[in-house]
Amino acid sequence: MSKVIKIKRGLNIPLVGDAEKILQTAPRASEYALKPTDFHGLVPKMMVEEGTHVKAGSPLFFDKYNKDVVFTSPVSGTYTRLVRGAKRRIMEVRLEPGQENEYVDFGAASPTELSREQVIKKLLKSGLWPNIRQRPYSVIANRDQKPRAIFVSAFSTVPVAPDMDFVVNGQEEMFQTGLDVLKRLTDGSVHLGIHADETTSAAYTGARGVEIHPFQGPHPAGNVGVQIHHIDPINKGEVVWYVGVQGVIAIGRLFSKGIYDANKIVAYTGSEVLNPRYYRVLNGANIRSFTENNIMKEKDITPRFISGDVLSGEQINQDGFIGFYDDQLTVIPEGDAPELLGWLIPKLNKYSVSRTFFSFLMPWKQYRLNTNIRSGERPFVITGLYEKYLPMDIMPMQLIKSIMINDIDMMEKLGIYEVAPEDFALCEFVCPSKIEMQSLIREGLDAMQKEFS
Repeated sequence: MSKVIKIKRGLNIPLVGDAEKILQTAPRASEYALKPTDFHGLVPKMMVEEGTHVKAGSPLFFDKYNKDVVFTSPVSGTYTRLVRGAKRRIMEVRLEPGQENEYVDFGAASPTELSREQVIKKLLKSGLWPNIRQRPYSVIANRDQKPRAIFVSAFSTVPVAPDMDFVVNGQEEMFQTGLDVLKRLTDGSVHLGIHADETTSAAYTGARGVEIHPFQGPHPAGNVGVQIHHIDPINKGEVVWYVGVQGVIAIGRLFSKGIYDANKIVAYTGSEVLNPRYYRVLNGANIRSFTENNIMKEKDITPRFISGDVLSGEQINQDGFIGFYDDQLTVIPEGDAPELLGWLIPKLNKYSVSRTFFSFLMPWKQYRLNTNIRSGERPFVITGLYEKYLPMDIMPMQLIKSIMINDIDMMEKLGIYEVAPEDFALCEFVCPSKIEMQSLIREGLDAMQKEFS
């Protein structure tokens, strides 16, 4: 095992609502959805017609610009309809489940007995390939590019983060099989990031065939981008892939059982949840299947449902669907209630990274934070603040400004190949100018990809 990598810059946001370590199987949802919007840059082309019966693993659509990348149904039942957004963009592919799951048989196989090309074909055909993403650009991995290395982060440091030790419990064998599969996809190393103090599961600490790297420090130490930066930074022309823990487990199930088993564990968290805990659901499930009757109801308080974490997750409706990559559902107050004199009145229940409020006197206290940003966008001036929260050797403000003026050469020099939107989530949170940095980073990455594609 490598020596401990200590992350000193960052911030743990003390949010109320950690999930209790109780696992329940959620009731079968009345509806499921696969959302093309979960996959950045995807232009879906449908492969089935409305009313078609599908099995778990049946193809639903493919990527217009990469026909080999197929997206399959997480559940058996009937494809019912498309939900379209602006300019007729496909937002959701809705599915009505049957009584029991039927699976497409892709055939069990030992990854050590297959060639790299055979492994790739199996992942593509089953619909599990989108679990593998690449940097730069933070998009679905390009099968034609061999990665220099593959990274897996086995812990999360986002607010009220799911405990990945708890998630992998009972699935250790599938996780190891998934790692064996990833090993077949690169001539380099598979890097596994763990928390030096909190990771105890033998699935991680005893993982075989990988390089284990222990980390210490506040958020974003659990971000795979930060781990890549500190283990083996990306240079121009290089590509690395990364996979989430539950994606690794799903890949392991495919090769062990021969089926696309879309079960995953979701942490239901946040201050507005009556009983925060873990639920076993099928990917793409309607969240009502486990949120109903487990949400606080207070006068003048509107809950916001976020598929993912509060920093970089996606806002969804209370009858929305869990995202493909998300293993957390967070509920916090909307922050739309009027507040007398706003931030001018100092209170003990308000949190700030500065000394604006008295929260700095109580570092142990947890807070019920809402979505109110308490002002509008302001002039973007040099403060030196962002460097305190981004543990990468890049200049965040200069990078953001180069994106604003679309200076391709400067973006490249300032390290845009190393970052993804979630790496700038903390900078966005503390930003006194209220700049939407994650959106800007995505614009910059899209500009670079278009320039060099």
